[in-house]
Amino acid sequence: MTKSTKASPRSDSKATKILAKKGEDEAATMARAMVEPYFRHGIIASDLAKKSLGDLPGEPGIESFGRVIEARAKQAMDGDLTFASEVLTAQALSLDAMMTELMRRSIMNFGEYPLAAERYARLAFKAQSNSRAALEALAKLHQPREQTVRHVHVNEGGQAVVAENFHAHARA
Repeated sequence: MTKSTKASPRSDSKATKILAKKGEDEAATMARAMVEPYFRHGIIASDLAKKSLGDLPGEPGIESFGRVIEARAKQAMDGDLTFASEVLTAQALSLDAMMTELMRRSIMNFGEYPLAAERYARLAFKAQSNSRAALEALAKLHQPREQTVRHVHVNEGGQAVVAENFHAHARA
């Protein structure tokens, strides 16, 4: 993140100081900050935490959440897929819980409210599909990535042919 580590002059923990790069005007600095993923996702995480839990001990703000997100991203880029596994597992379990609750509501509405039953069932099937997708992504994450190439021949012009059996023919 390109924010200052100095304490903000305001007492508001949401205040974040963004440092301009050399030769960068204020508009360019703000534009760069707003496209930086750690900053944007720090905003989302900060707002979500505040709405969900209220005031948190230590009052973490955008910058605090952004630093944690950046650290997790760097772990993943370095090959540590623990966080990705945790997220996919949590998503699959949450979506599965949603699916069962939505299906329960659908069943409760079968007799008297068929349209409500259908809507709940559709949502349940979407949650089920996304849960399955998360589990498939998790399985792919942990499968060994091995690929065997038998023959590679590069023709003139950079066209490659990959095949089990390759026969070279002499030109006329």
